[in-house]
Amino acid sequence: MQITILLADNQDVTRLGMQTLLQRVVGDRHPVLQVLDRQSLLGALLRSETPVVIIDTESLDMSDPKELLALFQQQPDARWLLFQNDIDQRQLSVFAAMPSVSMLLKDNNADEVCTALRCVLDGERYVCHQISNWLLSRRKESDAALLTHTETEILRLIAMGKSVKEIAALRFSSTHTIVTHKKNIFRKISVNNVYEATRYALRNGLADAEYYI
Repeated sequence: MQITILLADNQDVTRLGMQTLLQRVVGDRHPVLQVLDRQSLLGALLRSETPVVIIDTESLDMSDPKELLALFQQQPDARWLLFQNDIDQRQLSVFAAMPSVSMLLKDNNADEVCTALRCVLDGERYVCHQISNWLLSRRKESDAALLTHTETEILRLIAMGKSVKEIAALRFSSTHTIVTHKKNIFRKISVNNVYEATRYALRNGLADAEYYI
């Protein structure tokens, strides 16, 4: 059974980096086809008997969970590794229970990426530690908020009293990026200040109440 790896990402740096890690993991055992857009992906899927698809859905403008679910269901023999900057709650709610869909973030280190690749190529599912921890610790979801994984983590840090500068340092991001995330978080959860955001985080189990005692 010939596995074909479809590397579906139109970001050059990410694609080249993943190509290097694939070479480390599989060498020349499986052909790797680079896919840069939606139509090329659909065509490659039709030509591949047992595809393993490493995909950044955002870069291919395929972030709609319903569209992705339909695609996954049309390809019962394919295995999918979502590899992107973030995976929002809409996608998680659809894909968390799908054994053919593995999930990885682009800020995972090289060792974890290689582990994920080995699992997926061996027919096993892999979910990176950040998403696993987030899924395990989540007690409630706000249907209105739809926070991404990154936004949830930043909200947790805000609730712990971290400043924008401290959060930026912890996440190896710019202060501008964190300020943008903070504005989006406040808009999504309908709060106006850090105090209200902290109360929201506590009510929804995103921060440990014992921290404030």
